[in-house]
Amino acid sequence: MSEEVYPKPTAARAKRRRELAPEAEEAFRAFGRAVFRDGALSAKVKQLIAVAVAHVTQCPYCIRGHVRAAVRSGASAEEVMEAIWVAAEMRAGAAYAHSHLALAALEEAEEEAGRGKPD
Repeated sequence: MSEEVYPKPTAARAKRRRELAPEAEEAFRAFGRAVFRDGALSAKVKQLIAVAVAHVTQCPYCIRGHVRAAVRSGASAEEVMEAIWVAAEMRAGAAYAHSHLALAALEEAEEEAGRGKPD
């Protein structure tokens, strides 16, 4: 990870973040504890979901943290990689599904240009 693009989290930065907004910091931490607790889904499954989402959102900090948390929750390397492939398919699938928007816009633009829809 490039230090210029993604600075390494440090204890000093974490402390400053906490000092600048202590109530929000604690609320966020409490929310995270509640979300990732075993429930209808196990903590492991929740962490695997987080790994997939982190790859879709492309958050390097989230990827590192949730991969580690998934492993601590009992996830195997194969499960982590499978979650990443699910994320890749979902991201690609979204582009594919959204092609309908582009095709509709193309049809509108062609109609406006007087060319009409293709047969």
